[in-house]
Amino acid sequence: MEARAPQPHDNIPAEHEQPPVGFVPTPSAAYRRHRKAAKLLDQPGPPQAQPTADVPLPYAFGARVLMWKQDPSVTELGTRKAFLPGIVLAGPRDARIVSGDGIPPVSPNAFGDFVTQPDTPQFDAVHTFAVVRQTLTMYQRALSSAGAAMPLPWQWNSSADTTPLQVFPYGLPNVMNAFYSRSQACLRFGDFVPSGQPDRIYTCRSLDIVSHETGHAVLDGLKPLWLMSDNPPQTGGLHESFGDLTAIFLALSQLDQCEAVIAQTKAKLHDKTFLSDIAEQFGLALGSTTGLRNADNDLTLSQAGTEVHAISQVFTGAVYDILAELFAFERAPALEDDAAVLHRVAAYLRGVVLRALIAAPDNAASYADVANEMLRIVAQDGKPIDYANRIRNAFVLREVLESPVPLTEDHEPSLRLSAKVRDAAGAVQDRRACCGTMNLAEYYKLEHVLDAETQALARWCAEHGRSAAAGADAPAAQSRPGPFDGSLPAPGGKDPA
Repeated sequence: MEARAPQPHDNIPAEHEQPPVGFVPTPSAAYRRHRKAAKLLDQPGPPQAQPTADVPLPYAFGARVLMWKQDPSVTELGTRKAFLPGIVLAGPRDARIVSGDGIPPVSPNAFGDFVTQPDTPQFDAVHTFAVVRQTLTMYQRALSSAGAAMPLPWQWNSSADTTPLQVFPYGLPNVMNAFYSRSQACLRFGDFVPSGQPDRIYTCRSLDIVSHETGHAVLDGLKPLWLMSDNPPQTGGLHESFGDLTAIFLALSQLDQCEAVIAQTKAKLHDKTFLSDIAEQFGLALGSTTGLRNADNDLTLSQAGTEVHAISQVFTGAVYDILAELFAFERAPALEDDAAVLHRVAAYLRGVVLRALIAAPDNAASYADVANEMLRIVAQDGKPIDYANRIRNAFVLREVLESPVPLTEDHEPSLRLSAKVRDAAGAVQDRRACCGTMNLAEYYKLEHVLDAETQALARWCAEHGRSAAAGADAPAAQSRPGPFDGSLPAPGGKDPA
């Protein structure tokens, strides 16, 4: 065997032993020195891409971030670097999302990147911002790919108000919850120590929880009436389900997570997988053996009643079934990698779901409204009839739709199917088991209750001589009404003599 030819870097002594790589594979020090020396000898190649003139370096090429790629309990994925293609400034912040108070602003490094040490406030700020940004970008891409590009405004945005969404990773100290608030224009995430456990859990570290709450914010910008509690139960279920589906779709928008799901399930999505478990770490802290919710379920509308948490799982389960069915239909291992197929199918399905929600009624939307829009969209997109058949079958089995023909026959594209189980007239949503967003007082229209109490107070004051005009000087001490003596008005509404 011939001796190996000497290489340019063979005689370059190492300055010091290379420290272990912390987060991602990195070229060795010896290789970097070799590459730098080679560049001095190589002929110049074509010019590299240059930033646009109005965006200075290092911001022109986007930012790398270190983040949790799934729930922290999914140790198989752990922390990895991700790339945000837009401009990200210190905070982090951009035009649509800003980090709130509570954590000092995190500055980018010399390359414009936000790579910080895990389990620190700086890491949590970067991770939370990155998940919110990825979620918004994912849905913007879904509409753009369907020819319906729009910036997806927050609920309060207008031509005169482009205020961004604020994100507070440590916004609810010692609170076992998280929420989206329209009135505060923010997302707030809690942290707590589970009973009998030594370690604090930060809800902001869960990709599932952050994307779920961001899903509420995205949908509220599109359908602002849906979040109010006076809607029928199924409308509330659509909001809660969209949060869970957002977590699933965000995971499947990333090829490394698609590969992990395929490897974990051997391409059978109904096998046990982290994909269908929502917020595993939180669920384990509450004593559950899985996450807060399981997307791979068999619930039907007649079983769910008016409890929004249960109702939401019916819609989520139907969409998860459709995902599994479409993946199985499109799968061709001899022609395309399974992870790539899953990534492609999920991208199309999230666009269908989002477009169907947008097309549904602005108030009191039902599951049947959205399911029929999904059927219309796949036909409009020219998809094979198998797509409509699988969507119809999933919603019929969940008692959302009724089919006039057996499920073994093809769906008629122009036919709008009727609802199987409807909300009863006057049915009231039961939100007690839902996330923090669904339980905020601002979505319950409670102000009229407070107004009634203050008006009653005003009437009492007027009847008892406390009728000074608002803003007027306080009356002299001798003219002030005396302390209430406990006497009550006589029957007929007149004070006793």
